[in-house]
Amino acid sequence: MWKFVLKRLLALIPVLFGVTLLVFLILSFAPGDPARTILGAEATEEQINHLREEMGLNDNVFVQYARYIIKGVSGDLGTSYKTRLPVVTEIVSRFPYTLRLVVVGMIIAIIIALPLGVIAGVKQNSLFDRLSMVLSLLGISLPTFWVGLLCILLFSVTLGWLPSGGNDSLKDMILPTLTISLCSLAGIARTTRSSMLEVIRADYIRTARGKGISQAKVVIRHALQNAMIPTLTVAGLQICNMIAGTVLVENIFSWPGIGRLLVTSIQERDIPLVLGCIIVFTICFTIINLVVDILYGVIDPRIKAQYKK
Repeated sequence: MWKFVLKRLLALIPVLFGVTLLVFLILSFAPGDPARTILGAEATEEQINHLREEMGLNDNVFVQYARYIIKGVSGDLGTSYKTRLPVVTEIVSRFPYTLRLVVVGMIIAIIIALPLGVIAGVKQNSLFDRLSMVLSLLGISLPTFWVGLLCILLFSVTLGWLPSGGNDSLKDMILPTLTISLCSLAGIARTTRSSMLEVIRADYIRTARGKGISQAKVVIRHALQNAMIPTLTVAGLQICNMIAGTVLVENIFSWPGIGRLLVTSIQERDIPLVLGCIIVFTICFTIINLVVDILYGVIDPRIKAQYKK
């Protein structure tokens, strides 16, 4: 198991190199001048050239990238062009907000989606099954930004129940987490239902029922456990989608997380800050996929045996 984990972590290194190089080249060749963006329209050419020289923007793009990587290996992700603060400091101050949003959203999605999918699978073609799958289909189909705007219009503007943005109280989290969890909830529910439909007709399920085991124990101990592999896969993907979705949700609800920081830094051509946010997202995606693979082994001993090879 430890060899498997180590291999996956080592595979993260070339991924980080590739992602950072691609983003660095895109931002470097994009129209606009970071120095002019920082100083504003009233700055003179002399001031702009001086700032470009100070930030090393006059060097070759590959020299700039090599300098960034050399510093990054030692843990120095550079300094923000705009705020002049270390990128690590900016990210550390924003990461807890994004983490809180994703964790709460995923907890809500799992708590609702698993029972929904299990009941829909056990009671196939019932009214509950059809209604829940229609709602799940709507949840998958609706764009995140549109759901967020609808929530603001309904709960903030029309009803006045909840704030439309900010992070001053727990009430400020309700709309962002509701928005970010809706699509994930729908995907997990549909996958759980499909997995349950495959498992519930298996021979060992009929054998368990023939032994007189109660329906609840058959569903939870036998059917659900064996149906968890596809559900776990989709749950891992949905967590990654949630992290990516924070870029939209945090901007819609003025939530001060990394997603909002990424958009702001792109608009300001703040290359070190953009790269820092991308690195954090990449590491999060890799760790989530690694955790999902480890949980495969926990659920199914056959998969765990393969990790030891």
